[in-house]
Amino acid sequence: MPEQRRRIYTGDIVTLDVADVLLPNGNVARFEIVGHPGGAVIVALNAAGEVCLLNQYRPVAGGWMWELPAGKLDGKSPDATARAELAEEAGLEAARWQSLGQVVMSPGVYTEIVHLYLAEELVPVAAAPERDEIFEVHWLPLDEALRRALEGDLVDAKTIIALQRAAHRKGVQAR
Repeated sequence: MPEQRRRIYTGDIVTLDVADVLLPNGNVARFEIVGHPGGAVIVALNAAGEVCLLNQYRPVAGGWMWELPAGKLDGKSPDATARAELAEEAGLEAARWQSLGQVVMSPGVYTEIVHLYLAEELVPVAAAPERDEIFEVHWLPLDEALRRALEGDLVDAKTIIALQRAAHRKGVQAR
């Protein structure tokens, strides 16, 4: 039996499909699949070893949340998205970029894959936040941001994972 999928909803950002899938064990299971274009998140690290964090208003999550600069792909490559989001949200460009890999956010339901980056050798540019983005830009030492992530003060999954990978890459321990 080939997979049978039908589209239930198409929105500005997500789609919702219902699929009957033949599993490797021979059973057929129904899945609700939320399609998402994916995203990119940036650990912007300045020469003083501080990381850029946004305290962003997120109505869907119930209020203010600490996050790294990030955005959805919107048809652009992950690299292009990361560069654009760093400029738009943090008012920064970076001369040096390193991939920190990717993460699958919730593989039982969402197709979203988030690409993680470390950006260094930062220079200021004009910020251009989107109309629906409300946030404050803050700088914290990477070891302090990592500590906050590990202790549960930061709850955004992409931020926690990207901070851990950047700290590991830079040999930084939580303080």
